[in-house]
Amino acid sequence: MKARLDAIDWKILKELQADGRITNVELASRVGISAPPCLRRVRALEEMGVILGYRALVAGAKLGYGVTVFAMVHLASQAEADLNAFAAKVRAWPIVRECHTVSGDFDFVMKCVAPDLSSFQAFVGELTATPNVRNVRTVLTLNQVKDEAAVPMEIAPAG
Repeated sequence: MKARLDAIDWKILKELQADGRITNVELASRVGISAPPCLRRVRALEEMGVILGYRALVAGAKLGYGVTVFAMVHLASQAEADLNAFAAKVRAWPIVRECHTVSGDFDFVMKCVAPDLSSFQAFVGELTATPNVRNVRTVLTLNQVKDEAAVPMEIAPAG
């Protein structure tokens, strides 16, 4: 269900997405309200599940994770139990940073990060040997053009 937010809530979210370490006093100043109601609003957004958490954005390549690959997985069976079993397996693989169920020719798309191609190849061997995996296609990224973790506040949501 879509949360009901007013203009101040949207401003708060935009500011927090830009800088999650901003102080409440500075946030309140930027959105045009005093600090106590600003903090109440932030807490309400957290309780509603609109704000899921806070984290640092880390440069993986600077830590030795220079290979990013997208893997598209097609399962032999799309029965709910089989989809759930595969999803549980995905959650246990550290190399998989994102995974989405998708429509079309594949069942899952995974964003994988590895230190090198041989590490990723070893993972592909494990992935293809996983029960119910029919086939896997991979796409090695050459260059990242955009990486925007934020929700686009410039686009008005429908409804």
